[in-house]
Amino acid sequence: MKKLLYTVMASVLLIACGKPKDPVSQTINSVDTKNIKDLNISILIDLSDRIDPQKNANPTMEYFQRDIEYIKAIDKGFLDHIKTKKMIQLNDQMQVFFNPEPSDPKMNELTKTLKVSFDRNTTKDNIDKVEKTYSSLPSQIYQSAIQDKKYIGSDIWEFFKNKVKDYCIKDNHRNILFILTDGYIYHKDSKFSEGKMTSYLTPELIKSLKLTASDYKSRIQSEKLGFIKASDDLDNLEVIVLGINPVKGNPFEEDVIKEYWENWFKEMKIKNYQIKSADLPSNLEPIILKVISGKS
Repeated sequence: MKKLLYTVMASVLLIACGKPKDPVSQTINSVDTKNIKDLNISILIDLSDRIDPQKNANPTMEYFQRDIEYIKAIDKGFLDHIKTKKMIQLNDQMQVFFNPEPSDPKMNELTKTLKVSFDRNTTKDNIDKVEKTYSSLPSQIYQSAIQDKKYIGSDIWEFFKNKVKDYCIKDNHRNILFILTDGYIYHKDSKFSEGKMTSYLTPELIKSLKLTASDYKSRIQSEKLGFIKASDDLDNLEVIVLGINPVKGNPFEEDVIKEYWENWFKEMKIKNYQIKSADLPSNLEPIILKVISGKS
């Protein structure tokens, strides 16, 4: 009798322990929810004449069209992250910035629409709406800027000095700033120098500093060239620069641009950064998705 009782009990335990888990539960449990970080993604768009399809034409794919696809990839990465979390865990946001802001009220309204937040009250409809918004509105922004032809320039230096901490850094979040630019920085309201350090970078400046040979790096170091530090203690900000597009004629132009940016980030204590050329979106999308997923 005892032997029969033990056999029954063992069978019950075996069935209870061996019962397969629900596939959905397995997916959720495979993610270490304690280590999931909330995302705060910012996109800073350089609306200078770099996007002018007449001045900077590219028969393969216009640069403004590349920007639009980069933005779609960023949105995809953001929404992929959202979909890995339970609704009660959501505390994520994404926004788009220009500096300076366009004078066109329509552009500013579009920017407001592109600022999205997800919290525990988010529904699947909200997620679908954001996907549709980011697939259509960026194109309207670029078309408006191109038709207007009043390219507002690229005051990225001032953005880092006065706005990046308030706009792009949020406590207890993983803060990622994507900058869509050709790598040159210039705005008439933020053009100054301290010694040979500057708040701007143009093809003319690179040429005047004779950074046109393979010794560009040693010259930058010995002559103390570079961007003036605009901020400090940005170690909780990740920065991804997309779209570096040097002018033709200097085989080391792109290297100089990247060296300026890299040294600038290091000065501002930015530990995690990437600086990518204006490649086709199909090549950059995997990199963008990898960055946002945190697997890079």
